[in-house]
Amino acid sequence: MPSLIEKLEGLTGGSGLNIPRVLALAGGVGGAKLVFGLTKILEPGSLDVVVNTGDDEEFYGLHVSPDLDTVMYTLGGISNTGTGWGIEGDSFSTLERLQNFGADSWFKLGDLDFATHIRRTQLLRGGETLTKVTRLLSSALGIEHIIAPMTDGRVRTVVTTEVGEMSFQEYFVRNRCEPVVKSLRFEGSSCAEPSSTLEAGLNKADVMVFCPSNPFLSVEPILSLPGVREGVKGFGGTRIVVSPIVGGKAIKGPAAKMLAELRHDVSALGVAQMYVGLCDVFVLDNQDRDLAQEINKLGMRATVADTVMRTDKDKIDLAKEILKTSGWELTE
Repeated sequence: MPSLIEKLEGLTGGSGLNIPRVLALAGGVGGAKLVFGLTKILEPGSLDVVVNTGDDEEFYGLHVSPDLDTVMYTLGGISNTGTGWGIEGDSFSTLERLQNFGADSWFKLGDLDFATHIRRTQLLRGGETLTKVTRLLSSALGIEHIIAPMTDGRVRTVVTTEVGEMSFQEYFVRNRCEPVVKSLRFEGSSCAEPSSTLEAGLNKADVMVFCPSNPFLSVEPILSLPGVREGVKGFGGTRIVVSPIVGGKAIKGPAAKMLAELRHDVSALGVAQMYVGLCDVFVLDNQDRDLAQEINKLGMRATVADTVMRTDKDKIDLAKEILKTSGWELTE
């Protein structure tokens, strides 16, 4: 009898009648929110979600994939919406005991969250790829849409700051994004191949969506993989970017702070300038409509929408608007 992993290997993306095949590139809470909206209007098989894994790290001997987990927990309906990470209602007894044993516990994992990382680590050590493991975990959470890592290889985001180099998690969690960022590098990216899901999406999708994720920390690691930036430039469908900056501020996370520290304009225009040559349609919030003309001059079409996603309806409405901007409009 085939194992669940073997059954999952047969799952592939595809588009149905008059339904676009969509490749979504995501990371962080903003990315997960928009992906949720897309899953509500696209059938399984017509949406592939490729997630940043530059944030991955080993904690307590376990392989932790924060961005993959944020997307999985969001689509599985168990995410802690208050914190933006972890599982709703989780407890921390295991972490407290680790502290008692003298473990350095600045990276917080809940008891239920530990189960995800334990199982992931078991499967990886057993020889499974991160792609297969992610499908197994997603299926166990009842998720039918494909969620995949950007690579099955090892890529780690390293942040150079005013006080020295540190891993992404040290910068983001331990130091609360406080050090001034000087530069970033993606250790291992030159040797890591894009995942099969990412490669297929670049070659076969009708629409590519850059979710409202941090362009430095969530998107750039994906683009750093061999051939991916070139694949985006030569993409045959419509490339859509949703700004993570609204009214000169990030909805969540250090995107605005990093734009300033890395000498970019802290605005939707500053984000759009980072996507020149990679974007056909740039979606900005109604608060920033006065920037639309300048964005159009960059060689992309600016579209104004309500991009702040507070409710599930907001997420679904934005997903519908994004497909409309690419020439696809799904009927109920």
